[in-house]
Amino acid sequence: MTFDPETAAFLIAGPVRIHPRVLRAMSFSSVNHRGDYFHQRVGEIREMLPMLFGAPGHQAILSGSGTAGLEATYSALLRPEDRVVVLSNGNFGERGDEIARRYSNHVTTVSAPWGHPAPLEAIAGALEQGPVRAFITVHNETSAGFANDLAAIAPLVRKSGALFLVDGISSVAGIPVHIHDWGIDGIVTGSQKGLAAPAGLALVHLSDRAFAELKPRTQYLDLAAHFKSLEKNDTPWTPAIPLFLALHEALLLLQEEGLENRLARTHAQAEAVRAAMDALGLELFAERRYASDTVSAVKIPEGMDEASVRKALLNTYNVEVQGGQGPYRGKIFRIGHMGIASWGDLLLCVAGLERILARTGRFASPGAGLAALSSRMP
Repeated sequence: MTFDPETAAFLIAGPVRIHPRVLRAMSFSSVNHRGDYFHQRVGEIREMLPMLFGAPGHQAILSGSGTAGLEATYSALLRPEDRVVVLSNGNFGERGDEIARRYSNHVTTVSAPWGHPAPLEAIAGALEQGPVRAFITVHNETSAGFANDLAAIAPLVRKSGALFLVDGISSVAGIPVHIHDWGIDGIVTGSQKGLAAPAGLALVHLSDRAFAELKPRTQYLDLAAHFKSLEKNDTPWTPAIPLFLALHEALLLLQEEGLENRLARTHAQAEAVRAAMDALGLELFAERRYASDTVSAVKIPEGMDEASVRKALLNTYNVEVQGGQGPYRGKIFRIGHMGIASWGDLLLCVAGLERILARTGRFASPGAGLAALSSRMP
């Protein structure tokens, strides 16, 4: 059997599987982006955004990846003279640090190894060094299958008076995000993760405080212009029309399922995958209590070639998972379980891994992984 992208069990760390309803919406006939039909759809999207973020606030949609949303937010809220603290413990924490340094000349980086929490005392120490404009962190690091504990970090940020800016690209609609309780001032997500829409849109939520302090320094990524346009169910520039129509349908699907139900299903699938990896004798990359609910990063056993494992899954079982990034390329593989990931796809993935391990003589209990996974299915 060879890999077939139309029928594969698609389990990477995002983009994720897209529902046929969303695909059909994206293939709708071309429409006037300044006409009534498009404005009506944008209005309906706008009404559903508080459901997505789990909180009311100032929300915008940008044509561009999640990184565009991050740059729009940081460029509008940071100045060269501002002191900014960035938490970096994964690939996307490093990216956030790079973006922040383009807009602030005084960035303090609190670093920890990929997939490991930074000590709270280190974060507190960095915030207490003097006046600080913003604290920036990634909520969920898909690069390491790891989630930062924002509930523990939030009181430190609140005490400092800094704006709390969060990369929630792979956490929104995937793991609980308590925007109000944690005092998050700005959070960005992408359309292609927990929301299960096509890649190419960034969604931004700002608090009243952050909204009042917007001073955009870019043209296309001018957040103030995007907020103002969305109030009229419009966009400041030509939008990615098919992606907006797909987003509309993906939000309807989320609304039908219910955000809490999606979060609960995602958590249940994550727990089942973790149990299956235990049964297969495979070790998670991140410490269990910080393991992500949207993607599991798994260490490759000593003596096995990570790329060969993924290739066997792809070409023999039509299952696509993802390799590691940066310094962990070839050392871990990652299984995505977010959006509309199905139990059937996860069963197929675990069955394939069982057979691959069995052929190497590393796994002597046929069915143990599947039993562990299926015992946690509804």
